Amino acid sequence: MGKDVAAQSYTREERQRYREKVRQDLDVFERMLAERAFDDEVPLTGLEIELNLIDEDQQPAFVNDEVLEAIADPEYQTELAQFNIELNVAPRPLPGDSALQLEESLRESLNRAEAKAEEADARIVAIGILPTIRPEHFQGEWISDNNRYTALNDSIFVARGEDIVLDIEGPTGERLHTFADSIAPESACTSVQLHLQVGPGEFADHWNAAQVISAPQIALAANSPFFFGRRLHAETRIALFSQATDTRPIELKNQGVRPRVFFGERWITSIFDLFEENVRYFPALLAETTDEDPVAVLDAGGTPELGELNLHNGTVYRWNRPIYDTGSGRPHVRVENRVLPAGPTIIDTLANAAFYYGSVRMLAREDRPIWTQMSFPAAQANFEAAARDGLRARLYWPGHGELGADELTVRHLLPLARRGLQNWGVSDAVISRYLGVIEGRCTSGVNGAVWQTECVARLEEGGLDRSAALAEMTRLYGQHMHTNEPVHTWPLP
Repeated sequence: MGKDVAAQSYTREERQRYREKVRQDLDVFERMLAERAFDDEVPLTGLEIELNLIDEDQQPAFVNDEVLEAIADPEYQTELAQFNIELNVAPRPLPGDSALQLEESLRESLNRAEAKAEEADARIVAIGILPTIRPEHFQGEWISDNNRYTALNDSIFVARGEDIVLDIEGPTGERLHTFADSIAPESACTSVQLHLQVGPGEFADHWNAAQVISAPQIALAANSPFFFGRRLHAETRIALFSQATDTRPIELKNQGVRPRVFFGERWITSIFDLFEENVRYFPALLAETTDEDPVAVLDAGGTPELGELNLHNGTVYRWNRPIYDTGSGRPHVRVENRVLPAGPTIIDTLANAAFYYGSVRMLAREDRPIWTQMSFPAAQANFEAAARDGLRARLYWPGHGELGADELTVRHLLPLARRGLQNWGVSDAVISRYLGVIEGRCTSGVNGAVWQTECVARLEEGGLDRSAALAEMTRLYGQHMHTNEPVHTWPLP
């Protein structure tokens, strides 16, 4: 969930004032990068997990207010739709056995939350796209009771001026082509966001590394093959999120106007590059201003919040997003990695995280960075292929040419991730447990998307129609999810 806003619409004067404050914040941020010390002594990692609520029939349960009230834990927050909630995990260092402790605490937390959700006749499921979601679920009151979401929906449609087109075709020819009169389909996309706090001087290398590794991440972790009853991409969430929040009518697309869901267009040399691009290219969606005078705060030796810049940055949906934040009176910056789907289990989630953190650490520290050997369009082509084909994707990697995602991972990326985690001081027990899960997916050929697809195929062969098969698959998925056994070991019906 992003920053709350008070208003649902904005006047022309408010929008003009907001633009001025955003530009002022950007100038102050540039000064801070040159003058101020940022908090980067201990690299910290953070985690956000978006979750779905379902009823006893495996359909979306629009009861997040009641569930959050029952959970009564500030780590759980609202999300876009009434069948979504989000679990926020406090930042922590990665070395030692920290990940094993995190796995235990996350399982305990989710077990408590599940018990509380049942009081509202709901259950929690972590999955990239809820397979049973249908167009009719968005015909009533679907949006969460939060001004930010209503204002965001209205602003996107004012900017676009027409209904959103959703057009996605799967590998077997199943195709979704429909229109949406709200951003409701975006709420079907539930993700895991990985945060990495680094110094400003190291940010560009870590962001470039995160862009390179995003394609293997998606291929390994794909968990969103179904939407509106159709088998689409292995990680349909990528295309769906891109299309469901697109503020551009076709004429602006034809002019080359950049989308707000943005892979990017070049390697960077500074975190400032990304913030400056966001201000230069993207008009405001939410025009909420604060009373802060960032120049005065900085001149007085304080740490400005830069609220307008952060709010604007939160409405540009880069798959690897730059974050500016403050804590204990000191500023810091983070890479927010947004490519992963939720689920299937906590062990799968932490395996995905270990692979990412280890790989990025090594790629960011190489003497000859991989992004100097690889064009940016090649990285984007990898990203799109991985989302479409998952573990079956073929990816380009400098020095090795085009390989299957599974072969690339086993032969080259897992050893890289292992060295990165060792370099970070992560224990051998953590490395073996979580990278072993990644290796198991590659050798078995099964990730969340593959298991879902094969499970539905088996159920349809047994006589169920697509709707019933998706509901039964979701029921089985929920049972396996709570065992915390990795998805590549799950049995099929």
